[in-house]
Amino acid sequence: MKALIGTGVALVTPFKEDLSVDHNALTNIVNYNIDNGTNYLVISGTTGESVTISKQEKKEIVATISKANDGRVPLVLGIGGNNTAQVIEEIKSTDLSEFTAILSVSPYYSKPTQEGVYQHFKAISKACPISIILYNVPGRTASNVLPETTLRLANDFENIVAVKEAGNKVAQYLQLLKNKPTDFHVISGDDDLALGITLAGGSGVISVLGQAFPKEFSKMIQLGLDNNANEAYKLHLKFMEVTSLIFEENNPAGIKAVLQALNLCNDYVRLPLVPATQGLKAKIKNYITQF
Repeated sequence: MKALIGTGVALVTPFKEDLSVDHNALTNIVNYNIDNGTNYLVISGTTGESVTISKQEKKEIVATISKANDGRVPLVLGIGGNNTAQVIEEIKSTDLSEFTAILSVSPYYSKPTQEGVYQHFKAISKACPISIILYNVPGRTASNVLPETTLRLANDFENIVAVKEAGNKVAQYLQLLKNKPTDFHVISGDDDLALGITLAGGSGVISVLGQAFPKEFSKMIQLGLDNNANEAYKLHLKFMEVTSLIFEENNPAGIKAVLQALNLCNDYVRLPLVPATQGLKAKIKNYITQF
């Protein structure tokens, strides 16, 4: 599964002023990323505001990205939730032929035990015809998937090939890297930790920030994969300020403010999210001016 090595980006869903999907802006963002070195694209994740996107809109978003991509880079589709039966139904009713993998978030709100998490992904594994990336993001799910659960799944199911770990805990990453099967990918879901985890043996990142600065961000991760820490950290230090800024209020309002400043899309988000404040936008614009 070499397709999952390097820099993946969790694409935003751009909106027009009436909050309909801006397919032209989405096409531009896809081309901008592919032309500047992004290795793969992740559709309908947290950053894509998946929870406020309708089923029909999701299909239309997939069609737009697929057309713009034209087979140039691998695609990953977000299919997850806390209703196991519903997740399985979506998998079975979705044409997954164009996708390298699905990204499936650990069940949120329900707060299952570790055995519940295991059984959830076991059921998904049996239903899914393509590879699966587990997605652990306890800050959003209120439930941490412990390394032993992730590793149990990795060892038990052939099509569970990776985890996007986004708990922002270095020790948890290192436990996974130490004990994982050889061909299992540990992918950083934390932009601030991405380089360090890559240098420690991770497979790269699924990034929020990377879609705004794909050339430099993907270069940083590739330098990490090449064990060129000195050059990689020069870029990491350059990104430190903006990495903090995009998560200062909420995601994806922060990254959309960056993309707006780069003239790639508007900063509209759907409720209950609200756009970045003017104060945050000013700090972002100042950073971009000096970038």
